[in-house]
Amino acid sequence: MRAIVERLPMRDPADMSALKAAFAAGRLDPASIVAILGKTEGNGCVNDFTRGYATLAMKLALAEATGMTPTEVGARIALVMSGGTEGGLSPHMIVFAVAKDGAPKSAGKRLAIGTGFTRDFTAAEIGRSAQIQETAKAVRNAMAQAGITDPKDVHYVQVKCPLLTAERAEGQDVVCVDTYESMGFSRGASALGVAVALGEIDAAKATDDVVCTDWSLHSGVASTSAGIELMRNEIMVLGNSDAWAGDLVMTHRVMKDGIDSLALWGALEELSLKGHGQLDDAARGRIAAVLAKAEPPHGSTIRGARHIMRDDSDINATRHARALVGGVLAGAVGDTRLFVSGGAEHQGPDGGGPVAVIARV
Repeated sequence: MRAIVERLPMRDPADMSALKAAFAAGRLDPASIVAILGKTEGNGCVNDFTRGYATLAMKLALAEATGMTPTEVGARIALVMSGGTEGGLSPHMIVFAVAKDGAPKSAGKRLAIGTGFTRDFTAAEIGRSAQIQETAKAVRNAMAQAGITDPKDVHYVQVKCPLLTAERAEGQDVVCVDTYESMGFSRGASALGVAVALGEIDAAKATDDVVCTDWSLHSGVASTSAGIELMRNEIMVLGNSDAWAGDLVMTHRVMKDGIDSLALWGALEELSLKGHGQLDDAARGRIAAVLAKAEPPHGSTIRGARHIMRDDSDINATRHARALVGGVLAGAVGDTRLFVSGGAEHQGPDGGGPVAVIARV
């Protein structure tokens, strides 16, 4: 198997022109697509319907290209839309495909992709141990599908998870009544599920009461994003495996806070991508994708200096964080086509989060 990664621009959440052009040019076989990650320009909050809008547009485009129904597309392909392109972040999609073309075995491990889905959750299960356990099970299945046997070879696990609305929560024993707060609980429980699956934390510790309370429990590779457009978790595991061929490899680091550019540089240097303050054109041209999490710290300072991300009543704190981390990473890479997702509950240390790079050898 050989992994294919295409990063394509989007003029608006429903713009599929670059995707269709890739089909027409033969760069992408629609039948080989297993997942699409998208950054849309909504607010990233409960009422961000750009995620559902983009998901529908992708289902329709893929249905037209493959002959499947939109429902069949949604059942087979992980469509993970992350809202919020604050600051200079550029709306785009990252298409992941798997070619089975008999490519010769590569010298070393290459990018491997696995996908998985949980069952639908009830409103009462969101943000609780049932979501943790089901996510862990789906992550293990996705690892097996990818041919990754060592958890250390997993460098990024993307999870799209549900949230609560007033209608969904009505009459139910839910983890919280605030719909925005429910996004954090769902992201947090999903991240703990990743941590359990990869052995980063003891499964016995992943109980209801630790979600969004015990920040010492976290995953260094989980990236979870909540949305109104689904009730299950959709999962993509990315890592390296001897079973795969091609020219793509991946690595990651964990940012200790939102300005930890050294974490990104560590990942870039491991991939032999070097620069003086910013990557040059040749190095930047080897990058297929940069993926990261952004989270404002729960305290009032970053390295001793006061920040106001959690005090701003006009702009949500996660929107501030996406803009901050997006700017830090873009300055190093020299590119604003970054998949920076907000809300990093149990995804790296408090105020930090994982950053991963996919590049051509």
